Amino acid sequence: MKKLNSLMTKTTLVVASIMLVTGCSAVAKPQMNETATSNVGVLKAKALDNALLYSDECITEREVVAAQKMWGEGIVRIGAVFSNDGDYSGEAADFIQDMYGYDLSSVLFKPTLAANDQFRSSFDAALSYFVGGNDAYQEDKGFAIKPYTNVKFDNVGIINNSCRMAVAMGNYFFTDTKGGETKVEYTFAYVKDSDGDLRIVAHQSSLPYNPNGN
Repeated sequence: MKKLNSLMTKTTLVVASIMLVTGCSAVAKPQMNETATSNVGVLKAKALDNALLYSDECITEREVVAAQKMWGEGIVRIGAVFSNDGDYSGEAADFIQDMYGYDLSSVLFKPTLAANDQFRSSFDAALSYFVGGNDAYQEDKGFAIKPYTNVKFDNVGIINNSCRMAVAMGNYFFTDTKGGETKVEYTFAYVKDSDGDLRIVAHQSSLPYNPNGN
């Protein structure tokens, strides 16, 4: 009986060896299920969308400074259009479209003078902050239609270690029509779109801490 078992064992080993040599295998090759295949398709689609929406060029510090200058000029322009009884809402809408990335991705926007609705995650919410007139955001008086005559950025630093996103932090100074100047703290994060323009995807600003509480 032991010899028979031994013979059967040897026969099994020989057959297994032959199957391996000839490329036959009793083990089925792993196959991707439908869910995995679908996930791969989604990832490829997202990669394609990113390629169409974003530039593959790194962001330079000079580009950030230029974008900041454009942002400041845009705020002044909205106020000037308002003062001249023009279409300041349309001007502000163009400004947001040009400067912010609401059509690219989510935008994290925490305006300076927002207390009840602190975060403006939609285009309409941002527009309301800059020009007011939206019943959904009754606290908004229209930041850009104060108006201002000048906006000056003073960067503490600009970092672009990730190449595809740059972050700037510092103070910017808003000069009103009476010559008064307001200092505000800011942090802006930029990406570069497929046209090579910088777009803001994160914007946080606040008034400096006042120890006297005034």
